[in-house]
Amino acid sequence: MAIPRRRHHYHSRTRFLLPAIFAILFLFFFLLFLAPSPNDDDNNHLRHFSGGKGGVNEIGVPTFRLRISGGGVHNRDLWSSRNSKFFYGCSNASSKFAKAEAITHPNRYLLIVTSGGLNQQRTGITDAVVAARILNATLVVPKLDKTSFWKDSSDFSDIFDVDWFIKHLTTDVSIIKDLPLRRGQIWAPYRMRVPRKCNERCYINRVLPVLMKKHAVQISKFDYRLANKLDTDLQKLRCRVNYHALKFADPILEMGEKLVQRMRMSSKHYIALHLRFEPDMLAFSGCYYGGGDKERTELGKIRRRWKTLHSSNPDKARRQGRCPLTPEEVGLMLRGLGYGKDVHIYVASGEVYGGEETLAPLKALFPKFYSKDTIASKEELEPFSAYSSRMAALDFIVCDESDVFVTNNNGNMAKILAGRRRYFGHKPTIRPNAKKLNRVFLNRNNMTREEFSSRVRTFQRGFMGEPKEVRPGRGEFHENPSSCICEDSEAEKKMDWGRQKIGKGNVAKKKDRDDMKKDIEAVVHDENVDDEPEMADPEDEDDEDSPPGEVSLSRSQVEASSNGTSTDYDPFMSEETELDELLSD
Repeated sequence: MAIPRRRHHYHSRTRFLLPAIFAILFLFFFLLFLAPSPNDDDNNHLRHFSGGKGGVNEIGVPTFRLRISGGGVHNRDLWSSRNSKFFYGCSNASSKFAKAEAITHPNRYLLIVTSGGLNQQRTGITDAVVAARILNATLVVPKLDKTSFWKDSSDFSDIFDVDWFIKHLTTDVSIIKDLPLRRGQIWAPYRMRVPRKCNERCYINRVLPVLMKKHAVQISKFDYRLANKLDTDLQKLRCRVNYHALKFADPILEMGEKLVQRMRMSSKHYIALHLRFEPDMLAFSGCYYGGGDKERTELGKIRRRWKTLHSSNPDKARRQGRCPLTPEEVGLMLRGLGYGKDVHIYVASGEVYGGEETLAPLKALFPKFYSKDTIASKEELEPFSAYSSRMAALDFIVCDESDVFVTNNNGNMAKILAGRRRYFGHKPTIRPNAKKLNRVFLNRNNMTREEFSSRVRTFQRGFMGEPKEVRPGRGEFHENPSSCICEDSEAEKKMDWGRQKIGKGNVAKKKDRDDMKKDIEAVVHDENVDDEPEMADPEDEDDEDSPPGEVSLSRSQVEASSNGTSTDYDPFMSEETELDELLSD
């Protein structure tokens, strides 16, 4: 009887003990649910999404609590591209690429005059070297644009290290600083223009005959005058010029390095933001930002500088993702991606439309907000401040050295830096998916913070600067230099982490692998990649953009024609009258 009694007492105690344990566990989880997150303090603000559930901060911006820690996009490291170590820049010439001394013709000189601001000129300089190589000509150090909207009197040597430029490209293209005298007198080169996106045959057909007759040709308005797709060796030459030969002059480099060091002094990581919210950019975009008649009048007046722009449809432009995000929207996007309030942000920008009032929401989201004017003294910036290109070069350096670069439009600086950061290790480069994010911003009052963050992360997949986000050959080459990026032959195997057998301990790893694969293989149909119009200088409105004729000559045919050999094809039969007159000289 003793044994049944002990069993009875055991069950009796268990009957009372189990409910007590469940009650304690229930109370523990209930209190845990009510307790605030350790990171969800009163200082972590995001714009209020649903009426009546928040306050306002000290500057009157509606607030919304957002957990600032976390993994960002699919729990990835916020400060690096997960797979960057498997890709590297590769721009060495192949064994078939002849040395410059073997192919350069004597008495054949190419001069170019760039157009636009610093980064537009950079593309022109890069393409000029390749054009000289196509023509087997000696390149005279390019002249920078001094007369257009930017009104900068800087010479090439004021911006770039000219001696390094010439020396670094010695084996690729013959480059000299000045056109030599002709019979003891200054030589006036023949001036001409070429269409945009002019390919190798185009240069052989249009420029080579003129060059062989006149011996010195100057091409003006030289921006985007070379085709996007070229032979691989020519593409690699582009990369050697852009990423290795074009080094900033020492005064710019030294000041730029100081700015970077100062950003690093107070934070291990920083974000550089090319805000691009200046009046001219907004006017060119044709977008509307809620400023009423005052905004329409002010921006409309600026927009009229571009005579060929059609009347704008702001709602359509925003739906299509062609409007720069407001500073507040950029901040919301970054918070949605997981960047917290303690993150340091360097803003590269000119005059922001609306001034401090426009910037206030961004500064509320990211109070640690800097620019070259706040981390350098007026005296330090004085040698650069009167020159727009030199000031832009300082911003370029800080943005290039940043852990994360965020661009708010797809203009020249954004493209150049995106390509450069891909080439030098795929450092994170965030470009807003404005078309998709527009819908999120419009509906943010009807969603929770978790839903908002989830949608931002989803729509930004493919816009974060990861390897293979953009198909080879898509977009501008300066933005996506695919011919100059090589992949570790073991990359696929390594990126898949050896495809471990899934068990209890590997479920999380499988999820990470799946997320990683989605990011790598994501090919986003971006409406802005190919079709977004460039904000050109209004003085370029008469620019010749017509494509070259369908018929083309080989280099040997052109040279034979120039040497008097008979040919049935007139290379300028469909060209401008001035070229016909030239050949009849």
